Amino acid sequence: MNNLKTNFGKLKVNKNQKTRLVQKIFTDVAQKYDLMNDLMSFGTHRIWKRKFIEIMNLQNKDNILEVGSGTGDLLRIISEVNSNTSITSTDLNKQMLYFNKNKYKDLKNKIKWKVCNAENLPFKNKIFDKYIIAFCLRNITDINKALIEAERVLKCGGIFYCLEFSSPNNLIVKKMYDYYKINFIPLIGEKIANNKSAYKYLEESITTFPNQEKLINKLKEIGFKKTSYIDLFNGIVSIHIGYKI
Repeated sequence: MNNLKTNFGKLKVNKNQKTRLVQKIFTDVAQKYDLMNDLMSFGTHRIWKRKFIEIMNLQNKDNILEVGSGTGDLLRIISEVNSNTSITSTDLNKQMLYFNKNKYKDLKNKIKWKVCNAENLPFKNKIFDKYIIAFCLRNITDINKALIEAERVLKCGGIFYCLEFSSPNNLIVKKMYDYYKINFIPLIGEKIANNKSAYKYLEESITTFPNQEKLINKLKEIGFKKTSYIDLFNGIVSIHIGYKI
C-alpha cells in the first residue's frame, strides 16, 4: 500500500486524499492569497515572477500554457513583456480561477481560462510552445504524472519552465530560512488569514519538495533535454528548465 501514499506536508496520506485536502486549503485562503504572498515574501515574489518571465524570451504568437495559475500574477507580466502571445490559464481550484478571471477582465481577448487537473490536461498533443508552472508543482499529488503531461502537450522544441521553492546553497542562509519557514509563516497565516494550518502545510510542502538536482533528474527521466536550473536568492527559489526535442 506504500505506493498509494504521498506527502501532504510532512504527513503521509493516500493519493486520493491529497488533491481534495490541497484544494480545500486553497479555497479557504483564496480571498487573502495575494496579500499573504506579499507579506510572507516581503514582496520579493514579484521580483521572482518577473525574472521567471523575462528569461523565457517570449516570442510573438507563442502559445503558452500556465498550469496552477492561481490568482494569475504571471498573466499581467506576460502581457507586458510580449502582448502578442496566446495564453491558456489553468487551475484545479475554481475559487482561485474565479479571482484570476475577474482580476484580468481587460485581457479576456488574449487569455483562455480552464479548470483542470495538471495530471490529466484536456489538451491535444504537441500544441503549446511553452509550459509554465509557478509555486504549484509541490502541491500536485503525482508530480511525475504532471511532468509527463507537460511533455505531452509541448510541441517539439517547446520548453518547460518551473518556478518553485527550493534549497538554499549556503548553510547559514538555509538555517535562517528554515527558522523563518517553521516559526513565522504559520504565525502570519494565523494572524492575517486566520488559518494557521494552511500555512503550516505551506511550510511543510516547501520542506519536503525535491531540491534542484532531484527535480532536474525527474525532468530527465520524463525525457526532457538540455535541462538546467537558475537559483534566485541563493536557491530559496529556483527556475527549472527543460526542452522537448
